[in-house]
Amino acid sequence: MSVNVLFVCLGNICRSPMAEAVFQQMVKTAGLEDKIKVDSAGTGSWHEGETAHPGTLRVLRQHGIVYEGRARQVRPQDFTHPHSYIIVMDQSNLDNVRHLYHDHLHVYRLLDFASQATQQSNGLDVPDPYYTGNFATVYLLVKESCRNLLATIRQREGL
Repeated sequence: MSVNVLFVCLGNICRSPMAEAVFQQMVKTAGLEDKIKVDSAGTGSWHEGETAHPGTLRVLRQHGIVYEGRARQVRPQDFTHPHSYIIVMDQSNLDNVRHLYHDHLHVYRLLDFASQATQQSNGLDVPDPYYTGNFATVYLLVKESCRNLLATIRQREGL
């Protein structure tokens, strides 16, 4: 059995590739690469085929994380695996995913996995650094939430 984790944002160049890279590193460190597959996608197709935003790549490099993925749009087969977690970055992404694939059981916002203190300070939406340039803050939110997401998946899936 394997678990699929798909991170989703709007264009798949800022938040979701950052989460993919951070979570993949955590999965590798935990020795679970053969049990947890990690990917990312966007609800829109504007950036399909592009590399991650330079701000995302910069903050990942600052933390020793390599990311070489390319942007893509979500597709129906992303929602067919019985042990998959679709992790969206904000309410708009959640609404889009539920509109397209309403019957998928495991759709969450990334900050659903953040601490209560983080949620109270930031709400449940990861802000889009494409507009704010606040990649460092987004990284901190992603790191905390991914750590808790991995713990949740390990517990639920018996890993």
